[in-house]
Amino acid sequence: MTDDQKQRLAALLQTCADPDAAVLQLSRMASEKHSELTRIVEHPALLVPLLTVFSQSRFLSDEILEHPDWLPQTVLGGDFDSLLSMEEMEGRLEAFLMIHGAGVPSALHLAQFRRLQLLRILLRDVTGRASLAETTEEISNLADAVLNVSYHHIFDELTRRYGVPRLASSGEPRRCEYSVIALGKLGGRELNYSSDIDLMFVYAGAGETDGERSISNGEFFKRLANLHTELLSTYTSEGMCYRVDLRLRPDGKLGELVMSLDAARKYYQNRARDWELQMLIKARVAAGEPEPGKALLEYVEPMIYTSTTDFTAVEAVSATRVRIQEKLQERKAAGKETDVKLAQGGIRDIEFLVQCLQRLHGGREPWVRHGGTMLALFRLRDKNLLSDLESQTLISAYAFLRHLEHRLQFEDDRQIHTLPQDREQLEVLARRMPPEPGRQTTAGQLLEWVQGYLRDVAEIYERVIHAQKPTYYTSLAAHAAAIAAEQRQWEQPLAGDVLDSNLIRFLDQRAPVLAKIVARSGVRRSGKALQRYLEWVAPNPEWMEWLDSSSGLAQHLIDIFEHSPYFSEQLMRFPDLLEQLRFLCEHPGDDRSMSEADSLEDANDLRRYFRREMFRIQCESVCLRNPVFETLARTSALADGSIRAAYRISLAEVEATHGPAGAAYKPADQMMVVALGRLGTGEFDLGSDADLVFVLPDADGGELEFWTRVAAKFIDRLSAYTREGFMFTVDARLRPNGREGPLVQMETTYKEYFANRAEAWEGLTYMKARAVAGNPARATQFLNELQELDWRRYGQSGRSLKQLRQMRLRLEKEQASDNPLKAGTGGYYDVDFALMYLRLKGAGIFYPALNTPQRIDVIEKMGHLERADAAFLRDAATFYRSLDHGLRIMSGQPEGTLPKSRLQTDTLCELTSRWMPPFLTDQPIEVELAQIQERAREFFDRLFAS
Repeated sequence: MTDDQKQRLAALLQTCADPDAAVLQLSRMASEKHSELTRIVEHPALLVPLLTVFSQSRFLSDEILEHPDWLPQTVLGGDFDSLLSMEEMEGRLEAFLMIHGAGVPSALHLAQFRRLQLLRILLRDVTGRASLAETTEEISNLADAVLNVSYHHIFDELTRRYGVPRLASSGEPRRCEYSVIALGKLGGRELNYSSDIDLMFVYAGAGETDGERSISNGEFFKRLANLHTELLSTYTSEGMCYRVDLRLRPDGKLGELVMSLDAARKYYQNRARDWELQMLIKARVAAGEPEPGKALLEYVEPMIYTSTTDFTAVEAVSATRVRIQEKLQERKAAGKETDVKLAQGGIRDIEFLVQCLQRLHGGREPWVRHGGTMLALFRLRDKNLLSDLESQTLISAYAFLRHLEHRLQFEDDRQIHTLPQDREQLEVLARRMPPEPGRQTTAGQLLEWVQGYLRDVAEIYERVIHAQKPTYYTSLAAHAAAIAAEQRQWEQPLAGDVLDSNLIRFLDQRAPVLAKIVARSGVRRSGKALQRYLEWVAPNPEWMEWLDSSSGLAQHLIDIFEHSPYFSEQLMRFPDLLEQLRFLCEHPGDDRSMSEADSLEDANDLRRYFRREMFRIQCESVCLRNPVFETLARTSALADGSIRAAYRISLAEVEATHGPAGAAYKPADQMMVVALGRLGTGEFDLGSDADLVFVLPDADGGELEFWTRVAAKFIDRLSAYTREGFMFTVDARLRPNGREGPLVQMETTYKEYFANRAEAWEGLTYMKARAVAGNPARATQFLNELQELDWRRYGQSGRSLKQLRQMRLRLEKEQASDNPLKAGTGGYYDVDFALMYLRLKGAGIFYPALNTPQRIDVIEKMGHLERADAAFLRDAATFYRSLDHGLRIMSGQPEGTLPKSRLQTDTLCELTSRWMPPFLTDQPIEVELAQIQERAREFFDRLFAS
């Protein structure tokens, strides 16, 4: 090695999670005089992956020393950045086995193939090329491929001995099919690096084989299942391929190894215990022929999902969990390990909680039926079966604990779930976790986060599973969870939801001014939530002094609790937000703190900043009655600052791990980030998605791969669910060719697309575009040129009129039932489409950014709008945006319909009256809405018929 190579090696070793382990493996490599490995060390693209494996996984380090060709084959194969499907894995396995001869593969070769693929998966995981969901899916695809390929080889071997199994029938006998059903983590496509695979086997029905040595179908498939499980479970010099667990089959250890479809149906119909039905939520056909397994799962599905809200059906399973955790607590008290899977609040609790909610609500909400825990959590939130706080907590906890579980397991290919007690081992484990931006995790931080996540999950678990029991909570997260429950129950509050007299007497003694304000406040909706909050605040002398010394702060606090269950929940979850409420009392309208984003270098600090500033701006909207478009402009500015910070953070992270292809290239702000939709018009709000696209100047095309990595990291930093919260979702589908197109595209690609292939609605979409990150001057010039193309193609000729009308009516047909405020007849889309079309007609004049009132002013001044129509459109825009804003304030997310309960409708009216002129609030909101919808549709029809 040259001196430069030695210096680079020394520098890279310092960045390893476990430098000592990497040095040890390098020493082994040198002592064994691996010439191939020496070439790897000297290869610029292979040294980092080599050190990564050496510092992360002992068993895969051994494999690289034994098979030095594996690393270049993995890293330089051309698809290192791609997730391999089950079919692609099967193709690789068949090619691998062909080298070693035909027939049933050996256990050694299957185990060897598994480790070869785990090397690829681990490197993609640890280097950030794959998300947690992609990692578990790829591990599951690998298991499916091994199961399916080995099944077919064994089946072929048995048919040579006994013939093909046929179904007994009066006509021509058909082949008897057989399914391998995956359960547990494999069933949910969330397999670990070193998991058992839970399986059961079912065949189509009675009959016999058609060979000379004929045997019954049952005997044939029993032999097949025995050979299959033995092959996968045989220990070899490469370890075993998979530990197969068959205890979840009907009757468990005492049951038949394989069952006919008819027998399995009868079992689940008549004898299955409740937990056996629950575990079928994750069941799917993983290998063999699909039909028998599919028929069984379709048959049992109505038994799995019920519409009852009684948890007694799962109490027996919950009791078993309690017994397990009592034993774990005894072990912990004796100084033994923390089990991240089985501990109270661990992985098993999250999975069990999700399955309980799926069983209870899946009968009437088929959308929540899904075997994967992470996706099921998102779907439960979609249907308001979990609050924002609950889903955010569970998602971030599950992701963190699964990452931790993976790093425990891929060191030695052992099924382990307990944290090491040795401090040095714990430090290494902490450094192996996905890094926090700009720093490595320490052992102390790791333990703190583990205990925090376990605590948060346990509190949600106990409340949901035992919701029918009276419980009392004293911790922050528990209070927040209780408020979240009240948020979902707001439609039917108990009579007299007021503060308890005992609390008033207590406040009289400790904070008499606050007590008087609370007593006079006339709390009508949030008594229980506010009481819990004040009980929790009471022991904190500083906070009590704030509330007692400032009547404005106390009144604002009550105002928030009365009108926003969502922000009440946020106050409980993040107590520092009270300081923001105090700040807006003392410095109303002061946005100087928003400039802090320009100096942030850490993604978690950015999330805390976004949460704090969003809370302050929205509370000013409620408490200070700021005009709605002023509030939207401020939240848009907040999103802009967060985007710029995420751009800077992501660029630094990618540059540190995967630098540009050109040594002389200096990445800075070359990639342009363009906002569309609500953010593009400066009308971003609480719970909004950010529609963003990424554009690269043609001169930087040689670094397209580098900037694509930056864009992907950027999206993750903004959209990730973490313990510090969630900022907003990034939607990049409005790029040329949608999700099928590359994430980052060149300027000329955009221009060619809009000049020749873009549809009219796409041209309209980019009429609401503006630059938000990267080089703003370059991006603004690019958008000017793009708008000119739109104007020439559609605006001058009027060609877009018919297409836009058709698209608007299609959206009405597809979305009006779920989102009538936006997509229904006369909804906001009527106003928006009309303004976009009129703006396109005048697109020869470029404006860098226009919100809706500004668009109306520009169009009116251009002579495309009569004064009366312009006045109506201003009123309609204010009305719709105020309605939408009020609904978001109440729930924390966009809502497409008016509330169904009178209580919530009254709350919405109280909120919107703060932002709308009196003539829009002088009659019931339903009446005002109907009148605006009627006139909006009349204007739309008049415009698009012209």
